[in-house]
Amino acid sequence: MNTMNPRVDFFFSKAKKWQEEFEKLRMIILDCGLTEELKWGVPCYTFQKSNIVLIHGFKEYCAILFIKGALLHDVHGLLIQQTENVQAARQIRFTTVREIVEMEPILKAYIYEAIEVEKAGLKVNYKKATEFIIPEEFINKLEEVPGLQDAFEALTPGRQRAYILYFSAPKQSKTRESRIEKCMQQILNGKGLNDY
Repeated sequence: MNTMNPRVDFFFSKAKKWQEEFEKLRMIILDCGLTEELKWGVPCYTFQKSNIVLIHGFKEYCAILFIKGALLHDVHGLLIQQTENVQAARQIRFTTVREIVEMEPILKAYIYEAIEVEKAGLKVNYKKATEFIIPEEFINKLEEVPGLQDAFEALTPGRQRAYILYFSAPKQSKTRESRIEKCMQQILNGKGLNDY
């Protein structure tokens, strides 16, 4: 069993909900020989510096998230895609310690498979930004505003995808237009949605 990382202890000790569940998941994952780190404010478990699985909690459930879960075989049908836009990661959700204890052998099998996926160097085939539906309001701006099309195309695929998803989310055209207006200068400056 790999050792606990003291930097991660605070996550487990501050948890007001799911504390027992988190501790059990931690033991199971460490028992699979992964290295415990703190990333994105949550326990993340790595194999040779590559992220494999992390632990996180929500109001209704706690979960382990496989970074490349889309590549796992999921023979037990446990993996959940959080939203339709999540391409690689998949969760297994829990609401009791008992569930986790009963599933321990299955969880370990999934973790070992995730390690093998990483060892084999398998990659998730991400959809290109052009495969997402670009809102009409943004298409219009790309045509109207000088340099916006070139600036958008110069962004990395991940940055393009983030903007498209952000612009597409609102149901009302007015809200989509407002978001686009607020982000145009940032695109022209070659920055992503979350770059400051």
